[in-house]
Amino acid sequence: MSGKTGDLRIRQMLEAIEEQTLHPKACLSSRSRGRVRPEPPDDIRPCFQRDRDRILHCKAFRRLKHKTQVFLSPKGDHYRTRLTHTLEVAQIARTIAKALRLNETLAEAVAMAHDLGHPPFGHAGEALLDRMVRGGFSHYRQSLRVVDRLENDGKGLNLTREVRDGIVKHSKGEGSILPDDPRRRARTLEGQAVRVADIFAYATADLDDAFRAGLIRPGEVPKRILKVLGKTSSERIATLVLDVVRQSLKADLGRIEMSGEVLDALAGLRSFLFERVYRNEVSLHEFRKAEDVLMRIREYVLEHPEKTIGISPRTTRARDRLVLDFIAGMTDRYAISLFEEIAVPHPWVGLS
Repeated sequence: MSGKTGDLRIRQMLEAIEEQTLHPKACLSSRSRGRVRPEPPDDIRPCFQRDRDRILHCKAFRRLKHKTQVFLSPKGDHYRTRLTHTLEVAQIARTIAKALRLNETLAEAVAMAHDLGHPPFGHAGEALLDRMVRGGFSHYRQSLRVVDRLENDGKGLNLTREVRDGIVKHSKGEGSILPDDPRRRARTLEGQAVRVADIFAYATADLDDAFRAGLIRPGEVPKRILKVLGKTSSERIATLVLDVVRQSLKADLGRIEMSGEVLDALAGLRSFLFERVYRNEVSLHEFRKAEDVLMRIREYVLEHPEKTIGISPRTTRARDRLVLDFIAGMTDRYAISLFEEIAVPHPWVGLS
């Protein structure tokens, strides 16, 4: 959409609207720290909208629809995938950003890209790759690698520094939801909003999916958690969003904040999910099978690099990195299909 358009100044007009309407502490498109590789601005779209569009149209985003969120290859149509999780995070992040008069488009761009580096089979895939790779593996660093190096035939998406910063600092694992160390927080309030939106989305949705799967019953969730957050998924999201908006405004947007009561209840819910859902014996049994699939694929790729990652068997430079990128980029169904191709005997017909 770039090029000469005469007196058309739509982008400048949209940037001016941001300056007039957003909070003084919001991240304005016109004041972005720019891209790793400088490029001319678009005639119509401010920089964060351009980032969001690049993410939406990239291959890694489309693959999210066939990647596990929690339940591996569920048979029901209503379980979350990595894509539906991403869309839920984007919606929650935009709601928070709008209420705080922050840059909704920046928040949405970070949310849309935050899980692009997630490997197949959810937590099982990430745990296995973490053991495979020297120095460990994390999906948020891989997400940054996807947008910087792997997409667009190796050219990357060349996103703004604000979006890249939000991607790499969105994850918390079992660590602090709101870290005190500023080095672990996104530089922008929009990026910080995505961090909490991510846990709001997965904590409420994973609980909902666990009920649907019959893994746990509503009565098993500690009553103190439900008393604070609410009994239904929509009540819990509403409580969390309202709390973060109120507390952040009360702190004059010095950073994204939550009240102690709601934060404790959310941390309790997350601990409950790790104990009863993510580390449940039924889940772990399936995860171990998923790990076996990926280990066999890794062995095959190392044995046949020319067929899989396009390099000679004699090539050693960057081989491990290419293998990692290949496996991390797989969807669940592609990984299963490849495993069946290389490990399951195929029927054959002899010569007549």
